[in-house]
Amino acid sequence: MNLLGKVNLLLMLIFGSGWGVIEIYAYRFLMEDARLEVIRQADLMMQASTSTRNYTEDRIKPLLESELEHSSHFHVETVPAFAANRVFQYLRQGDYREYTYREPSLNPTNLENRAQDWEADIIQTFRNYGGDQIVRERETPTGRLLSVARPLRVQNSCIECHGMAASAPKAMVRIYGTANGFGWKPGEVVAARIVSVPMAVPVTGGRQAFLELSLATTLVFFCTLAALDWALYVFVLRPVSRLSAFADRASKELGLSEIPAKGHDEISRLTISLNRMYISLQKAIRMLGG
Repeated sequence: MNLLGKVNLLLMLIFGSGWGVIEIYAYRFLMEDARLEVIRQADLMMQASTSTRNYTEDRIKPLLESELEHSSHFHVETVPAFAANRVFQYLRQGDYREYTYREPSLNPTNLENRAQDWEADIIQTFRNYGGDQIVRERETPTGRLLSVARPLRVQNSCIECHGMAASAPKAMVRIYGTANGFGWKPGEVVAARIVSVPMAVPVTGGRQAFLELSLATTLVFFCTLAALDWALYVFVLRPVSRLSAFADRASKELGLSEIPAKGHDEISRLTISLNRMYISLQKAIRMLGG
């Protein structure tokens, strides 16, 4: 194997070892970054739902208060949770089809919003230990699911509908009855806002970023290797080959022209030394020949 082949083999071994270590850490980093990005998106969605809830509570509900008091029809549009869920449904029609949003409660007015076991566990965690956010992963029949949850605490405005059944809007009571959704207390955590997304979403994003990084680092390596090969050939191998050919000819014949020496690097000094040795050899042969 020639010198260029040995250098290339050494560089490939060094790069291969370093590339393997870097790829392991890069994969972990990119997967975690993708996961955090999904969590940030979920948190942004919950902030949007909070804004929707506040808008409904502050602007929509007051417009219909007088009508609600005497109407036999209950307008679900005045319920902040309904508004938040409906806006999220519109959001899912875009680039967030994989995301789901729920506001499960331990004691909901509408039993469709009753918390499942894993949701109830999250709500109880908020009630017992406080905190503003819980991120959990769980296995489901369709795959692993990532959920981001924030607590829903009872506001004073909630007591009107969820305090005592006697003071709740009559239209609401006629629809949902008096058995559920009452007895809430200000400041109490009774529900949670939960955004869920399949883990396939961050995994796909992380793998795509990892593939792009791998392709980029591989391209950089081969470009670097090509540049090193060119530099090695131009500045080392070609001059050394010329010196080797000159030394071979000098061992067989006299009267050769000296090799031009340019620069002040090691190859130039080697060329000067070889020229000096050849001149000395010529003088010695002439002296011996008389």
